[in-house]
Amino acid sequence: MSWRQIYLVLKREYITRVRSKGFIWATILVPVGFAAFLGVIVFISVWESDTSFEIGIKDDTASVASSLAEMNPARYRDLTMLTADSLRNMVQNESITGYIIISEENITNEKDLELIYSGSGGIQLLTSVRSDIREVIREERLKRANVSEEIQQIYDSSIGLESRRLTAEGQEEDDDTLFLSAVGMVMGIIIFGAIFSYGGYVTRGVIEEKTNRIIEVIASSVRPIELLTGKMAGVGLLAITQFGIWMIAFFGLSTLAGPIAASFMENQSGAMNPEMSETQAELPAFLDFPTLETSLFVYFIIFLILGYALYSSLFAAIGSASDSDTDTQQLMLPVAAPIFVAYFIMLHAWRSPDSMLSVISSMVPFFSPILMTTRIAITEVPFWQIGLSIVLMIVAFAGTMWLSAKIYKVGILSYGSTPGFKEILKWIKQ
Repeated sequence: MSWRQIYLVLKREYITRVRSKGFIWATILVPVGFAAFLGVIVFISVWESDTSFEIGIKDDTASVASSLAEMNPARYRDLTMLTADSLRNMVQNESITGYIIISEENITNEKDLELIYSGSGGIQLLTSVRSDIREVIREERLKRANVSEEIQQIYDSSIGLESRRLTAEGQEEDDDTLFLSAVGMVMGIIIFGAIFSYGGYVTRGVIEEKTNRIIEVIASSVRPIELLTGKMAGVGLLAITQFGIWMIAFFGLSTLAGPIAASFMENQSGAMNPEMSETQAELPAFLDFPTLETSLFVYFIIFLILGYALYSSLFAAIGSASDSDTDTQQLMLPVAAPIFVAYFIMLHAWRSPDSMLSVISSMVPFFSPILMTTRIAITEVPFWQIGLSIVLMIVAFAGTMWLSAKIYKVGILSYGSTPGFKEILKWIKQ
């Protein structure tokens, strides 16, 4: 096998695709889309809505309306003196958003309350009103039960639970399990998409060369195994280039998003309330990213490359055995099935990364790229499991490469009807 020939194929494949409009636009639009997404989220998080929703309270018990008004004067209005018909007219005239009638049965017999409203406010309004009503009625019941103030405070108190992670070295660290779980899920999905996307590049490239009869010219001067290796390496280098640009843009935008959002919030707070202009605005929680370990990104790159190498060889074999994109569908199932199975197991690993199913599946070569990356992000994975999964993936890649080379050697010069699995098996035995 000539490495010079492989390099020439790699160079041609890489330069041709890196100059294509599709690659350039995708490389630009993904960071732009991410920046726009961050901008929209920041805007939604810090923007103060000027829409108010006023709920009228007709309190026949004369004991709850005042508590609601003290809780949120802008939302609750004591309209006990009005009749139900008057309240309905006010809702229809948009003088108030809605009204609630509170009777003794609601307090003593736990009868459900009803909110009659115009439909404005959505889920957020309904949730907050339901929470406020429950709180004030619970307090009224406690008062009527002659419960002491100390007991009321105990009843109203809620104890939080903070978690810290103890490392093998005996050091305590902040536990960011929720954030890391999201990171693990995102990384798994990225690898899932990358395998299909860049593997599809390999498949379509082989089909295009077969359709244009270019493959006959190339095959006369380059061995099939050299052509296959160079094509896979070229697209793989393309993937590394694109992901490298995206990751640099991601970290750059993430670094700038926090200060920009904090500055925007501070300016807005100062404009709305000059007395608060000197107070530092609190940064939205979703922009306060915990620090991620470098090893996580190293493993992500390793499993991304190995996952691409493992599957791209099979995608190339599919392309060599097909004459069009439509013909690839009947051959794609055996290759695509493990990826989809790994995706569904990833949903389980996201909830329980240390379960037997998650551990064993993450070391299966065809599942490892997605599952092991997800587990590494979420939990402490023993190094022997990571090392074993990498070794098994390399061994599996050697096997798929040998298998694909057999199919590729015959398939690239075969035209006509798409072969079935029985015919492909004959190619392998030749």
